[in-house]
Amino acid sequence: MTPTSQQTVANRWNGGGDYRRILAIAFPLILSTGSWSLQHFVDRMFLAWYSPEAIAASTPAGILNYTLMSLFIGTAGYVSTFVAQYYGAERHERIGPSVWQGLYVSLIGAIAMALCIPFADPAFRFIGHGPEIQRHETVYFSILCLGAFPAIASAALGGFFSGRGETWPVMWANLLATIVNIVLDYLLIFGVGIFPELGIAGAAIATNVSMVAALLLYCALVARSDHDRRFRIIRGWRFDPTLFARIVRFGLPNGVQFFVDMAGFTVFLLIVGRLGTVSLAATNIAFNINTLAFMPMMGLGMAISILVGPHLGRDEAPLAERCVSIGLRLTLLYMGTVAILYLLLPGLFLAPYAIYAPAGSFGDIRNLAAVLLRFVALYSLFDVLSIVFAAALKGAGDSRFVMYMICCLSLGVLIIPSYVAIEVFGAGILTGWTIATAYVSLLGVAFYLRFRSGQWKTMRVIEQPSRSSSASSSE
Repeated sequence: MTPTSQQTVANRWNGGGDYRRILAIAFPLILSTGSWSLQHFVDRMFLAWYSPEAIAASTPAGILNYTLMSLFIGTAGYVSTFVAQYYGAERHERIGPSVWQGLYVSLIGAIAMALCIPFADPAFRFIGHGPEIQRHETVYFSILCLGAFPAIASAALGGFFSGRGETWPVMWANLLATIVNIVLDYLLIFGVGIFPELGIAGAAIATNVSMVAALLLYCALVARSDHDRRFRIIRGWRFDPTLFARIVRFGLPNGVQFFVDMAGFTVFLLIVGRLGTVSLAATNIAFNINTLAFMPMMGLGMAISILVGPHLGRDEAPLAERCVSIGLRLTLLYMGTVAILYLLLPGLFLAPYAIYAPAGSFGDIRNLAAVLLRFVALYSLFDVLSIVFAAALKGAGDSRFVMYMICCLSLGVLIIPSYVAIEVFGAGILTGWTIATAYVSLLGVAFYLRFRSGQWKTMRVIEQPSRSSSASSSE
């Protein structure tokens, strides 16, 4: 290697917006989202071992629960963008109050989710899955609704750390939740020792307990005296109507974006579910396998959003753009490798589901899931564009565009065409997945074009400081 090329590599590794800094922030988030993915994967694997009805019911009910809850998780979690921009602008006294406004969003979300429980049974009856699947769906959804507060509050408290680039606490909280969930999953689904056999209800209880464990760890890590002195993380507990309204103004579109995106795929699953248990179970497994690879990619997206915020808070748009460019290269490298594995070695991903699945019931599901993984391999590359550029836009505060685009494409490209193709014209599962692939691809292209327009460079979510507060900060 020549001295010039060595210097180029060194500059990329150590310069502003460098690979090392992005990976240092992203690595704990990749482990964090990867641990969530593992938790989700093992949960579904145990349910596949338990019964075909349990695995068929778990994804529609689980996604419906998360779809509703994502409205509040997205809003409360957007606290991280406020923390990032306040931190970059060196207005540390606003960080603690921002986190508390996210916790108030969590309380509202918990109440709203509890009010959904009485509607679970009629909702799943209306959807029209088989009677046994309906029963499982109602039980799973209702129990998960009771665990809404710790899940939403963890998103707000996690934003206190991730917004400042301290991503290791987020990783430890998620790893703890994963360990608790996997252990309780096994004990409560199958009934081991003194624990009762609860089936799909046991899976839901394990999830809720794991969220409580994560929240308790976050509380212990946040409630430090130095955090209170510097960020007013305890003293800033009072409800601030102006700041709350600002967080809702920018955070709610983020929550609506999560909600609509999840709702689109939820409706898609419900439509596919009307094709029969095999189609629904194979679709669930394909989505679940994709989640195992998708969530680490989300970790890189979160790192991009975290770095964009402080750079814009310091009016360093070129460095923010460089971070996005580096993040795109890393994410494409990762997801491209996974896509090749989907195509060449689908059995590698499907084998764990088949180990203890009931004899004679899994063959058709496995064969169809292997075909669906080819669709996943294609759309996952476009998903890279969606994750990277949506993260950059949201880190700048352009959450409304992300929301509008997902609303339009989810309804116009995914939901309506899927319903017409399957319900009206009697198309099969492959047509449905072709439509889903087109939706993800168009979404990625739309976010890329918005990013290239450059409008995000002048956006901020934080208010401009008053002259008196600026003078005080200077002093």
